[in-house]
Amino acid sequence: MYRNLIFEIERIDLVCEVNNTDHHTLQNSADRLIVRRGLPFTITLHLRPGTHFQNGDNINFIAQTGPIPSVEAQTKAKFSLSRFISRSSWSATAEMSDSTVSLTVCSHPNAPIGVYKLILDQGEAIGLGEFVLLFNPWCKQDPVYLASEAEREEYVLSQDGLIYRGIPNRITVLPWTFGQFEPGILDICLQILDESPNYISDAALDCSERRNPVYVTRVLSAMINSLGDKGVLVGNWSDDYEDGVKPTVWKDSCSILRQWSNDGCRAVRYGQCWVFAAVACTVSRALGIPCRVVTNYGSARDSNGDLVMERFYNEFDENIADDSIWNFHVWVENWMTRPDLSLGYEGWQASDPTPQHRSEGVFCCGPVPVRAIKEGELTFKYDVPFVYAEVNADVVEYIKLRDGRVFKMGGSTTEVGKSISTKAVGRDEREDITHNYKYPEGSEEERRVYEKANHHNKLAQAGEEPGLHIKIKVTPDMQIGSDFDVYAELKNNTMVTKSCRVMFYAQAVSYNGKLGETCGLGNCLIVFYVSGGRVTLRLEYAEYSKAITQDRMIKLLALLIDAETRDFYRAKKTIILDDPEIIVNILGVPKVGQNLVADLALQNPLPEPLENCVFTIHGANLTDGKPITHEVGTVGPKEFVTAKVQFTPKLPGQRKILIDFASDKLHNVETYENLVIYE
Repeated sequence: MYRNLIFEIERIDLVCEVNNTDHHTLQNSADRLIVRRGLPFTITLHLRPGTHFQNGDNINFIAQTGPIPSVEAQTKAKFSLSRFISRSSWSATAEMSDSTVSLTVCSHPNAPIGVYKLILDQGEAIGLGEFVLLFNPWCKQDPVYLASEAEREEYVLSQDGLIYRGIPNRITVLPWTFGQFEPGILDICLQILDESPNYISDAALDCSERRNPVYVTRVLSAMINSLGDKGVLVGNWSDDYEDGVKPTVWKDSCSILRQWSNDGCRAVRYGQCWVFAAVACTVSRALGIPCRVVTNYGSARDSNGDLVMERFYNEFDENIADDSIWNFHVWVENWMTRPDLSLGYEGWQASDPTPQHRSEGVFCCGPVPVRAIKEGELTFKYDVPFVYAEVNADVVEYIKLRDGRVFKMGGSTTEVGKSISTKAVGRDEREDITHNYKYPEGSEEERRVYEKANHHNKLAQAGEEPGLHIKIKVTPDMQIGSDFDVYAELKNNTMVTKSCRVMFYAQAVSYNGKLGETCGLGNCLIVFYVSGGRVTLRLEYAEYSKAITQDRMIKLLALLIDAETRDFYRAKKTIILDDPEIIVNILGVPKVGQNLVADLALQNPLPEPLENCVFTIHGANLTDGKPITHEVGTVGPKEFVTAKVQFTPKLPGQRKILIDFASDKLHNVETYENLVIYE
């Protein structure tokens, strides 16, 4: 009991369940007060019998956060009772009923986020309790305000989603559990802020800056990767993961965040771009910043900042220059206003936590206004030129022969920045957002932007022209385990007979463009007239199975050399081998607390046995916050492997169960099922 006051408090009720419901944080907890900026919350003071509450100016409150609370830094607020709640400052009102006082408090809509203490000050400071304050996309005065309820549901509240990988004509889907409301995850997200170099060097300033989502997003971009700080994930593109976990194994953010926290903030091994982006999305949503994961196909990495990709190759199509183009690259977009920039550049801001770019000496990137990329405003902060090049760089290509001679092979204005993709709002479908980043290829607006961005040597759009042409064709049936043919189609538009040499290669390749071993090779001399011809390359499982990586990608290169003129022509295509299908049947009544069974089956597509077969299922509020694994053992060639995996839903609502199959020779086969769980 609290004495020496004008009124005496016997008990304090933070009314967590009601407040958290109003503030869209009940999924976090019903036992802890978690509220959002600029929205009132109410706590109940139970008074000692016989005491009386008298509303007056002598009843004051303090709300403070951080290790060095300060009114000047806005990490400490002092306010008294008033008649009405203010939505533009810290304020409080009170209502008396019998022996209780209903105290309503509202924070400033731009107050720093974090853990707060609420103190009653009547000459003696009495703690009324702690609460966590988050960004508020439901509050119009908050810079992260998002008007659409459907978008708030998708970009703030949804605990799972889809991440796109692959190549533009073979886009693959990775279901992912973000799990921002899973137990303990919010505290880990706040811990990430407290482990940043900014906090360590000046905690008072850092906590004050946490009122600004631009600042927080930039800190997260640096802290999700481990270069230069105590960040969450180590990047690895070497195909050697013996001392950690393969990036393709991860299917949820919570496992990574918990491991980082439990290991004393030691970086988790390993991540690649989609893993970095998914974890950044989890942390952003947990803190209240609307966030979505975005995939860019044909993503340029401009090493010298000239916005032109100059690529030099040897005869085997190995890039011997610093510039590179990834088959795909994944980052995030966060929604917020940009008061530090000109009006009109609010909205989605690109942020990239993959450590490939130093910004102001730190491995981070963004937030970059997506509109600034589209308009070529390269002087805007932060890191617009780098992201602009990722989606808009022109490509000029050369081949360097072993004798030192260099030949220009042409280039492209359309190879970079294709099919920029994110999950659609409220639907398991891909939304193409390329138009947000760039104007249509060849339009007047595109030309204007290119000129503004100093895009030199703009290349003419490729089309059907005189001369020799070569193109790669593939068949639709390219499932892993099968043998199949690919073709180099040749066309002669010169009206004279041509004698040419054709070299046709197949090489394993990873998603970031790193070439592996050769798994197919053809070399022939061909004479063709005013029509064309075809060269066939057979890809056999016995060969490509020894070369391909976990990405299951193969790069095809066809090089056509005019025997008379020594002109070079080249075609290339990256293919992804199809996975076998996981057949899923959910058995049981989908109700909270009722056991369900995932009846799973998969046919081994390989001509050899699979060893150490394992099914794994995972889903927010379905598998108790952790994956459930079922070991199956060995399955013979072309045989079916089956399993029944039991799980128990914890909460009602729309849920997604993620299913993964792995073995010694076949990894990362994924699917998902949508479930509606009833009370």
